[in-house]
Amino acid sequence: MTTALAPSTSLTASDRCDRCGAQAYIRVVLLAGGDLLFCSHHFNEHSEKLRPQASEIIDESHRLVDAPN
Repeated sequence: MTTALAPSTSLTASDRCDRCGAQAYIRVVLLAGGDLLFCSHHFNEHSEKLRPQASEIIDESHRLVDAPN
């Protein structure tokens, strides 16, 4: 289940991948409306099919490797 959020809202630790339940780092806003959340692994697996259906893709996967200050 995806929570209705403004697309510009950053993903938090409570946002979960719609495929596996891991922390989501990518939000795909669909042309048909709604959005999907993915962990980096599942987005990479399905990105080729998702890109033509997306009006926007917000990718925050850089947070996986950024060291905290």
